[in-house]
Amino acid sequence: MTSVHYNAHLDSKDVNGNGVMEDAEVQIDDGKEELEEPDTMYYRLRKWIAPIVMSFGFRVFGVVLIFVDIILVIVDLSLSTKNRESVGTTLEVISLIISFFFLIDVLLRIYVEGFKVYFSSKLNIMDACIVVITLVVTMIYTFSDFSGASLIPRLVTFLRSLRIIILVRIFRLASQKKEMEKVTRRMVSENKRRYQKDGFDLDLTYVTDRVIAMSFPSSGKQALYRNPIREVVRFLDTKHLDHYKVYNLCSEKGYDPKLFHYRVERVMIDDHNVPSLDDMLRYTSSVREWMAADSRNTIAIHCKGGKGRTGTMVCTWLIDSDQFESAQDSLDYFGERRTDKSMSSKFQGVETPSQSRYVGYYEIMKNKYNRQLPPPQSLKIKSLRIHSIAGVGRGNGSDLKVRIIVRKEQVFQCVCAKQENCTLFPDAGNNAVVISLHNGPVVCGDVKVMFESSAGIPKGYEDCPFFFWFNTSFIEEHRLYLSREELDNSHKSKTWDIYKEDFGVTVSFTDP
Repeated sequence: MTSVHYNAHLDSKDVNGNGVMEDAEVQIDDGKEELEEPDTMYYRLRKWIAPIVMSFGFRVFGVVLIFVDIILVIVDLSLSTKNRESVGTTLEVISLIISFFFLIDVLLRIYVEGFKVYFSSKLNIMDACIVVITLVVTMIYTFSDFSGASLIPRLVTFLRSLRIIILVRIFRLASQKKEMEKVTRRMVSENKRRYQKDGFDLDLTYVTDRVIAMSFPSSGKQALYRNPIREVVRFLDTKHLDHYKVYNLCSEKGYDPKLFHYRVERVMIDDHNVPSLDDMLRYTSSVREWMAADSRNTIAIHCKGGKGRTGTMVCTWLIDSDQFESAQDSLDYFGERRTDKSMSSKFQGVETPSQSRYVGYYEIMKNKYNRQLPPPQSLKIKSLRIHSIAGVGRGNGSDLKVRIIVRKEQVFQCVCAKQENCTLFPDAGNNAVVISLHNGPVVCGDVKVMFESSAGIPKGYEDCPFFFWFNTSFIEEHRLYLSREELDNSHKSKTWDIYKEDFGVTVSFTDP
């Protein structure tokens, strides 16, 4: 449990919006058992062994050995007496080694998870019984002297049939499957803070005591590596029965709202993109109403991975509810809460510059425009200047295609190679290029500008080296400059061998 100081204003406002608290120290559930482990060799060793035992490779190795052992048993049982004398002993020894590995596997899991936790699962009890029984049978079979037993045919038959019991090991695959699912989900969630106590293991984080960020509640094959939707329902019904509302930020997929008692609201945001200002205002209005209705009410927000779109809207609410005054403070706080630094220092907050920019827009809308849309401003895009372009694609802009999108509809496209709808003006002296648009579009509101190319693009970027979102209401002096760190895709440090320090884009506008 973590104590966090923040302004809990709106979380405790009445329906008229009157604040009853200024600052508060709030206890936030970290989702981990609060056990103070003494600094002893026993606990240090357990901490060192746990990542190995629970690793994906270790679990896969165990599954492979189950199949290998079953094949060995089948081969052994199918051998004739003559052939068995030559290779039978080798097969028995290998099978015995595998049986001891499985015993060690179970003992290590008991050591890492604890006796009480391990045996609280019926599947684990069955797994341990199978391991012990098959080990005993394997030892009896391996160390039995068949030459002497051949004088007693019934004993030979009994020992050979006893060997078949080892085939029950196939039922271990049920427990191995469960462990594989756990490991896979943890791998996919990386070092995002997970809720791992009270019988739950979910990619889910309490950002505040009343705000939950999580990954997509999934079913079918996706449940193998993301939060199983039934487990999410069980968690919310256990922790916040009748007092939770779910916000699905995925435009690409949904689920049956009945599972969450029809307390589901969708905000359609495309992956790696931003919400519209209208959607942000509608969302915060909805959350304000829900939070004010009952002091126990909680919201659970998710997109696909529970980071970018989720963080954008969580931070928007933190600002709207006066828990943070600045967009940057809310973004830093969300990243701190979502990241489990005990696993890795990798940042698990809002990374996309456009998403962070829109959190900043909301700060202005709340403080300057009283939670209303800013005055609309129509502008005509005149040109795009790309700074420090050497090394990006062909290095002269000739490989680029520019697409401009408003309200999810393309309003303009130009192809630099063909000088289609644009003219390319190289500025080699300044390591830049200017793309002058022919009859550039008049835009208003939320605008997305995409630069596409297939020349020398980092892997995984789908022919889109960089793009960005902006809203025309916040453009000043008919100019928008965005540095490398403010452009989506090029902001990632792993690409900075392509995008140099001075890389950036300047958009020039004129009045319509």
